Amino acid sequence: MADKDFDDTEVPGGEDPEANASGSDPQEGQDTAGEQAERPQDEAEGDELTVDDILGAAQSAEAAAEDAVLADLETQLLNDLKRLQAEYANYRRRTEEQREVEIERAQGAVAKGLLPVLDDLDRAEKHGDLEEGSPFSAIAEKLRGVAERMGLSTYGAAGEAFDPQHHEAIFQVPTPGTTEATVLEVVEIGYRLGSVELRPAKVVVAVPAE
Repeated sequence: MADKDFDDTEVPGGEDPEANASGSDPQEGQDTAGEQAERPQDEAEGDELTVDDILGAAQSAEAAAEDAVLADLETQLLNDLKRLQAEYANYRRRTEEQREVEIERAQGAVAKGLLPVLDDLDRAEKHGDLEEGSPFSAIAEKLRGVAERMGLSTYGAAGEAFDPQHHEAIFQVPTPGTTEATVLEVVEIGYRLGSVELRPAKVVVAVPAE
């Protein structure tokens, strides 16, 4: 009987011993709920940083693309400038070359007027009419000096190889022992003025005998 009365005795204060034995703390439960309430806000803040990062990356990519376009444009402009400079340099070179050729042609037109006189001097010299010290010889030397200062030069001599580009063959003479066409005699001397050929040399050509 004493044991039964002891078991039915209520604990003062109406507290359940098993509930106290569970070890749960009301304060700890409140802290857990607060952490759960703060968690969605932290996640939202994390989402906002990610968006900023994406926007920053997009802006960086756009800036890089603009830089690439500007770099390509600059390269194209530099290439165009170099091409224009090269074209201008070629134009100046061609113009200078053409100017020199035109000057030579103009001088050649003047020099051609002297060729008949020079031919007469050559014929007179062959016939012994240009005696040294004579007035005629002095005039001949002056005319030849003027032609030389103009840049007039002669070509065509016996024994040189025949060149149809510069020699005009009057007739051909088969010559034993000749292996190639050779100038045998110069009938009329050729003249050049710089790179301009004023008159080809008229020659007699020795050719191999059959």
